[in-house]
Amino acid sequence: MGNRRDFLTAGGLALASLAVPTIARAAGPVEIQMRSTPRGEEVWFDPIGVRIEPGQTVRWIMASPGNPHTTTAYHPRNANHSLRIPEDAAPWDSGFLVKPRDTFEVTLSVEGVYDYFCLPHEAAGMVGRIVVGRPGGPGALPFDYFVGRATTPAWIPVPEAAQAAFPGVAAIVSNGAVRRR
Repeated sequence: MGNRRDFLTAGGLALASLAVPTIARAAGPVEIQMRSTPRGEEVWFDPIGVRIEPGQTVRWIMASPGNPHTTTAYHPRNANHSLRIPEDAAPWDSGFLVKPRDTFEVTLSVEGVYDYFCLPHEAAGMVGRIVVGRPGGPGALPFDYFVGRATTPAWIPVPEAAQAAFPGVAAIVSNGAVRRR
């Protein structure tokens, strides 16, 4: 009987440990490098598109010396740019990152598509896209969705070179990350 009791006790403890819920650890920050060629002929975010879960942090890292960069959300509060992040999301603007390894972080909790740009290099196509959870919101709409609306006449549209640089939402969702073309 002692052996049976020991077996049942040990087995009961083993079964009890299976019933204890495990705590899922939040994924670490997703890192996006801000890059450029030495003379600045080419500038880009790497990766240019990423998919994350709600509540995850994105960290931009200044990776190339010589060319200051920003990460700035497409939002009317950022120099009247058109809205290309979820309506309930807070816009961000890193200010200029200058030195190699300078960083800026933002935690994104609202699901949807977030488009952002580098302030001095937007016209050169230095833009990026983040899909948080399920795609949706203004960032998933055509670039000119706001044209003709009475409440948006002062919004600045996304430049054509920037529009051409954005990776597709479907590619980001299926691959998790997209590098520049």
